Amino acid sequence: MTISDADFNRLVQFVQGNYGIDLTQKRQLITGRLSTAIKQRGYQSFSDFVTHLLQTKDNEEITLLLDKLTTNYTFFMREKEHLDYFCHNIIPEIVRRHQRDKTLAIWSAGCSTGEEPYNITMFLLDYLGAQADQWDTRLLATDISNRAMTAAKKGVYELPDTIPTEWKRKYFTPLPGGQFQVSQKVRNNVIFQPFNLMDPIRFRRKFDVIFCRNVMIYFDQPTKDALVQRFYDATLPGGYLLISKSENLSANTPYLRLAPSTFQKK
Repeated sequence: MTISDADFNRLVQFVQGNYGIDLTQKRQLITGRLSTAIKQRGYQSFSDFVTHLLQTKDNEEITLLLDKLTTNYTFFMREKEHLDYFCHNIIPEIVRRHQRDKTLAIWSAGCSTGEEPYNITMFLLDYLGAQADQWDTRLLATDISNRAMTAAKKGVYELPDTIPTEWKRKYFTPLPGGQFQVSQKVRNNVIFQPFNLMDPIRFRRKFDVIFCRNVMIYFDQPTKDALVQRFYDATLPGGYLLISKSENLSANTPYLRLAPSTFQKK
């Protein structure tokens, strides 16, 4: 199924305007990933689908669109050097800072299928050890993909070799067929919530740490800059923003760069 220039432009503008995702160079991706799905839903052409989408803002069709066009590729221990910095430098600092209230505020923005927030939780539990039960370490994990969020809440995975053997014992339950489910304790520590990063950030608390890794690769520069400013406003003084190795912030970012892909609110 082909898409006309006019319908391609209408779809690109809708997705970028509402979700920040830049599809201007993704025409082949759009036709490749959507053609079969929209035929199965009874549309005769891309024009019919785009017109219906723009006129009705149908939630089911928006879900289809976002699930098909976002990759949701992630895995445990992704960019391990990055996580090591978080474990050895950031966790001790924020724990020291919150010795009185014993409450941490961490956000995994664009959490995909859940490996990242569960990974963060395991590092926190390891660091706090026997004191973990005295702390509120519940972290927020958000994504725009309903499909990804459903998988994340189940917490069932095929584990890579990079998962420490001790973690497999402490934080996972083996299932038939070789898969593992994240333990109830770890799953209870993550609050999954759908959220569009283009929306105003109005959560109850400001954050000690925001992870937003391999998300801004989908955005153009003005969209990235605006999102980073919203992150900055939603971060506590001295708080941190962690992005991926493949991303960087503008030279005029309000954040102070500490290490590769790691920034702190001045």
